[in-house]
Amino acid sequence: MDKARFLKVYANLPINLRNEVILVLENYGPITWNVAFVEIDNNTQLGKIILEKLINLKIV
Repeated sequence: MDKARFLKVYANLPINLRNEVILVLENYGPITWNVAFVEIDNNTQLGKIILEKLINLKIV
């Protein structure tokens, strides 16, 4: 469900905004929309962290 919410937001972003930083994670550094998409789409541990942070920040 949360992944679907992220994908809906990502799909509606203008392509030039997808390279913008949306999060800065302490151990990983800056995360762009594109990095978030790859990690979340591949169900990685980092993807789960990113998705959780985006939901907590009410970005998705």
